[in-house]
Amino acid sequence: MKEIAKITSFTVDHTKMMPGIYVSRIDGDITTYDLRFRRPNAGDYISNLAMHSLEHMFATYVRNSEIGGDVIYFGPMGCQTGFYLLVRGLDNETVLRVTKDVLARICAHEGEMFGQSEVECGNYRNLSVEAAKEEAALFAKVLDTSDNTFEYRK
Repeated sequence: MKEIAKITSFTVDHTKMMPGIYVSRIDGDITTYDLRFRRPNAGDYISNLAMHSLEHMFATYVRNSEIGGDVIYFGPMGCQTGFYLLVRGLDNETVLRVTKDVLARICAHEGEMFGQSEVECGNYRNLSVEAAKEEAALFAKVLDTSDNTFEYRK
């Protein structure tokens, strides 16, 4: 039987990882960004409510941004410490600028949650605009105060 290779994210030392934005992998013209909201294994995880809510808000705003046509995927990490953003053919600085803009738009959002109905979502009762705003504000602060090298610590 062939040995199963580790996936790329399991080769990163999670004991050295701090909140920030990282290039997780590049596959042709598709770049996977690790938007790390929390330090791994530190006991401070994103609640399911906040994660689900931010997913709805960020995905909607980023797909309606200037890079919307290049967004492949945005979704949560199962470990509840961040999200993956996959884009096609964009440079790091553009992704960082748009990510900051999307976070600001979430923080300023007025009105109802995007996709909060039984028809649009499989768990529509588990959404909160306020929870999304709180997470967006926390991560915006991280991006404003870190060096954003896009590289994991070795």
